[in-house]
Amino acid sequence: MKKLLLILLFVFSIATFSWAQIQTPEQFLGYKPGDRFTPHHRMVDYFEHIAANNPNVTLIQYGETNEKRPLIVAILSSAENMADLEQIRTDNLKRTGMMEGNPTTSVPINWMSFNVHGNESVGMEAAISSFYTLANPENTTSQEWLKNQVVIIDPCINPDGRDRYSNWYNQKMNTTLQPDLQSVEHNEPWPGGRANHYLFDLNRDWAWQVQVESQARMKLYNQWMPQLHLDFHEQGINNPFYMAPAAEPLHEQLTSWQHEFQDIFGRNTAKYFDEAGRFYFTKERFDLLYPSYGDSYPMFNGAIGMTIEQGGGGQAGIGGFDAVGDTVTLSYRIQGHYTAAMSAAEVTAKNGEKLLSEFEKFFAESSSSPKSQYKSFVIKGESNPAQVAKLLELLDKNGITYGKAGTKSGLKGFSYGSGKNESFSTGEEDIIINAYQPKSVLTQLLFEPNPALHDSITYDITSWSMPYAYGLEAYALESRVNAAGEYKKPVFTENVAGKTPVAYIAAWEGTRDAAFLSALLTADIRVKYNEFPFDVEGKSFPAGSLMITKGGNQYVPNFDQKVIDIANKFQVTLATTMSGYVDKGKDFGSPNIRVVKAPKVALVGGEGTNSLNYGAIWHFFEKDLNYPLVNLELNNLARYDLSKYNVLIMPSMRGGGLSEQAQKNIMEWVRAGGKLIVIDGALNLFADKEGFALKTFDSEDDKKAAEKVADSLAKAERLAPYQEGERLAISGGAAGAIYQVKMDETHPLGYGTGGKYYALKNNSSKFSYLSNGVNAGIIASNDAYRTGYIGFKIKSAMGESMAIGVENVGRGEIVYFVDDPVFRGFWESGKLILSNAIFMVGQ
Repeated sequence: MKKLLLILLFVFSIATFSWAQIQTPEQFLGYKPGDRFTPHHRMVDYFEHIAANNPNVTLIQYGETNEKRPLIVAILSSAENMADLEQIRTDNLKRTGMMEGNPTTSVPINWMSFNVHGNESVGMEAAISSFYTLANPENTTSQEWLKNQVVIIDPCINPDGRDRYSNWYNQKMNTTLQPDLQSVEHNEPWPGGRANHYLFDLNRDWAWQVQVESQARMKLYNQWMPQLHLDFHEQGINNPFYMAPAAEPLHEQLTSWQHEFQDIFGRNTAKYFDEAGRFYFTKERFDLLYPSYGDSYPMFNGAIGMTIEQGGGGQAGIGGFDAVGDTVTLSYRIQGHYTAAMSAAEVTAKNGEKLLSEFEKFFAESSSSPKSQYKSFVIKGESNPAQVAKLLELLDKNGITYGKAGTKSGLKGFSYGSGKNESFSTGEEDIIINAYQPKSVLTQLLFEPNPALHDSITYDITSWSMPYAYGLEAYALESRVNAAGEYKKPVFTENVAGKTPVAYIAAWEGTRDAAFLSALLTADIRVKYNEFPFDVEGKSFPAGSLMITKGGNQYVPNFDQKVIDIANKFQVTLATTMSGYVDKGKDFGSPNIRVVKAPKVALVGGEGTNSLNYGAIWHFFEKDLNYPLVNLELNNLARYDLSKYNVLIMPSMRGGGLSEQAQKNIMEWVRAGGKLIVIDGALNLFADKEGFALKTFDSEDDKKAAEKVADSLAKAERLAPYQEGERLAISGGAAGAIYQVKMDETHPLGYGTGGKYYALKNNSSKFSYLSNGVNAGIIASNDAYRTGYIGFKIKSAMGESMAIGVENVGRGEIVYFVDDPVFRGFWESGKLILSNAIFMVGQ
């Protein structure tokens, strides 16, 4: 053991090797690793330097960030393996069943990802050190390992966040090491470097692939499908080092080999830490339930996925005091990750044959005998074609196959809508997704109605089922139902300009339609919507349909062609009518046909607001809607001239939030006709405050009764064992519980919902029905609960509460969203309701 450690002598102290073409990190960068943070572009330069001087290294740029930084991976192995690299890759896909044929090579793939969180900044530094050791031809041990594996190193998953942090820190750091955590260099300003450009947490985006970094990375990942994936992170400065095995809850789909290899890796790494006198822990905190992590997603794709967490994080900087007064340096942190990376290369080389055979077994068994209760899933294709199309895009990104249902009757399955087993039949437009396919486990994970939760203490949300996220009518069946044939996505028939109709009419069903409306408005085309359903010329249209009328658009040059071109761009089918005289409903000249006035929208961000919620809304405007958005700072709301905007969005926030003057400025703006949209924690700015209808209790009696129950529970908890404290703390919270929300289809907030929406609840907030306003979305009863963890203290109180509402204040209104409607950018059905709030309400 000591001999191995000497061979792998940590890169800081490695002398110049005789092979002078490859420089050490210190020689190339001009400073010792750990002395300062390396800019992303200098890391890329170093990787290019090694690739240029080692023929057994291939560098691939697989994408580009929003801020135009390259996303790269380095692929390295022995000369023999590199000569056969494409065969190794395709053989690996044959093991999954994603390609036909029998493998002829036996080389496992070991993928290491660093710096998914930008301010967990040791990651990229450790990647540089690890890459040097593995690529150095003079290191006989690492070269021996490479004979038995292909290593793929992604040195920085999140370059934009990483540079946001490192550039800031390098400007603020003291020349002399300053470990006092009160010093400015240890206290990042909002929003910090954790997230990417749009402030998304990329470690939660593996399955959803909302962000460009994830989309590019997952395309490459699915071309390789590695046997091992290590995801390098940092945790708080007072924690030592975490490594696999993972903690409960561990999803029931995981195999005994996946558990076993995590233990093999953990024990192998621990022996080096023990020798160095370093502390660590395993089997705590970091679970394997949520399917979109950098460890769980590989696990559900047959690999051994593992999170590695070094203590330190952004607060530690180059060096900071921990709770016992020790200085946690960047050099020390790099060494921790470096040791784990070398341990992974070692155990991969030693267990290569078993890794490959168990990997192949994973896919063979899961595709022929799915483990989950539910084996097939049916999506009703006509329930919402726009949202169905979005779901199929997600399945395609993840390599999940599906087929045409055909006409089948006498089926019985779990209805996501009712939460009960029901009989149903399928039609030609319906889609079958069954678990008898290579991506069997991931399929079951994304569609399982109610994930088995073996432990209520989880690190993330506990439900995410796709029919709820997309607001689709769907069923889960316990039996195998084969597709009737290949599902061919509907071929869009382009609209063709002809004689100008009285109106073009378009559906209002999903994000696609909101983007269509956005494009029309930015082209200065007047758009209207109907407050009541109507029939005209034998066609029926629900409330909220988009109406682009000839009247009011005479001033638009090439009006017809512009409308047609925009509709074709978004693949929106336009209906037409040559008369505004309807057969049923309101004529086109009715006051109930409203004009959509192009809103001038501002989004509030900055210190005190939830950066993730802010980022999701920002991304929604720029990437989904492509609609202009002004970003304002929360701390400056008292002095802004808000009359420039007619929509103001306040994302979730914590603490006091607004100064007295800022609150006054906002409320004067609302009373003058402004529309304020508040989300999640921002509702606390108005709840139970004088002059507002938003209340947490219907009456004082209700409040006293709730306080009595809470007091009784508190007394019982005082005698609870100390170690039960964490479980008692979560009994009053929610972690991704899904509730069916009854929507008022007659109100603009309910347009396009079909009267139903599924809210993802990540808070304990419960508000009474508005006594002075519109309860556009309500949790009608406790039976509206569908799935996911919610604490016993609040679960029975969620019924008969407001989920989405509007309160009129003067000539303006406040729109309340109790729960985040665009959570992590993958909760697609909520985007439509937020679009309703932005474009339709108050017109």
